[in-house]
Amino acid sequence: MSDYIISGIQQVGIGNTAVYDTWHWYQKHLGMDLRVFDEAAEAALMLPYTAGEPRSRHAILALNHQGGGGLEIWQYTSRVGQAASFDIRLGDLGFYTCKFRSFDVDKSYSYFKNTGLETLCEVNTTPYGAKHFYAKDPFGNIIEIIDGFDDWFKKGLHHTGGVAGVSIGVSDMDRSIDFYKKILHYDQVLFDGSGQFDDMHALPGGSERYRRVVLGHSQPRKGPFSPLLASSQIELIQASDYTGKPIFKNRMWGDLGYIHLCFDIRGMDHLRQYCKDQGCAFTVDSGDFDMGEAAGQFAYIEDPDSSLIEFVETQKIPLLKKIGWYLDLRKRPRDKALPRWILNAMGFSRVKA
Repeated sequence: MSDYIISGIQQVGIGNTAVYDTWHWYQKHLGMDLRVFDEAAEAALMLPYTAGEPRSRHAILALNHQGGGGLEIWQYTSRVGQAASFDIRLGDLGFYTCKFRSFDVDKSYSYFKNTGLETLCEVNTTPYGAKHFYAKDPFGNIIEIIDGFDDWFKKGLHHTGGVAGVSIGVSDMDRSIDFYKKILHYDQVLFDGSGQFDDMHALPGGSERYRRVVLGHSQPRKGPFSPLLASSQIELIQASDYTGKPIFKNRMWGDLGYIHLCFDIRGMDHLRQYCKDQGCAFTVDSGDFDMGEAAGQFAYIEDPDSSLIEFVETQKIPLLKKIGWYLDLRKRPRDKALPRWILNAMGFSRVKA
C-alpha cells in the first residue's frame, strides 16, 4: 500500500532553444504568468539522460494562478537542444500533447483565431463529452485546450487555466494503465475505446485506428498545493496498425519537446520504497537540493515506455522575494492544504506579459 501523497501535476517540462521567448508566449496567451523560479545552473544529477555529462541549462517554472499545473521552460546553455529526427505522429511513444484547462473552449478558440495563433482544428467534442481543440505553439509543440473541470482556484484572470494533463503514446495499453493507476493514483477510467476518432483527425496520423484511454483520479488530491494544482487527466494512446517510435530516441532529456511530467508529492522516502517494490526504482534521486529561490527533493522514474516522470517534494518556495518572504513546508502537515491566503499570496510573483 502506498504511503505518499500526490498533490497534483506540478509542471510539464518543455525543452526549447529560447527560454524567454517560449515563456513569454505561454505567459501572454495561456496565462502562465506566475513565475516561481528563473535560474541558470548546471544539471549535474541527470547523467542517465544527458549522455553521462553535467549540462548547463536555464529553467523557468511558471504557473497560472487560476489553477492547474505549471510549465518548466527548459533550455540548454552548454549545447543546442535537438529536435526529433523524424516527424512525430499520434501513437509515437512519449508525451504528445499538453492539455490546458479552459472555462469556455469556444471563447478560447475565438481568442486563438482572433490573435492569429495556429489552430489545428475547430472545436470538437471528445467521445467522453468534453469540448476541446488542438493548437500548436510557435516552437512546434501541440497543445490541447479542453473543458470539463470545475475545481478552479480563482477566475477572471485569463480565458484558460494551467496544465490539465497530457496525452501519452504507449506500446502496451494495459501495462500503462496499471502503471499510472498504481504509482500516480489515476484510478478512474473516464473513457476506453478503440477505432478512429473524429476529434483527432487533424493531428498527424490522427485518421488511423487507436485504442484511447482517459484516466482521472476518483479522490481529490491532497497536500499543500492541491487547491492550486487541481485535478488532472492522463490520456493514453496506443496505435492499432503501426508501431510507435520513441519520441526521444537518440536524444537527451532537455532536447526539444515535452521532456517530462512532474508531480508535486509529499513523502519521498515512502515513494522511493514503493516504486522500488513495484519494479520502477528511481533512476535519478537528488536528495535535498537548493536552487536558490526554491528547495526540496526531486527524483525520476520511467513509465513502461521510458517516458520520464518526475517527483518533487517542495521544502521552500518564494512568496514575496522583494522582502525575503519564503514559505517553508517542512513543519506543516503533509496532507493538509495551505491556507487560501498563502496560495493567494503566490500571486505576488505574477509577471505581466
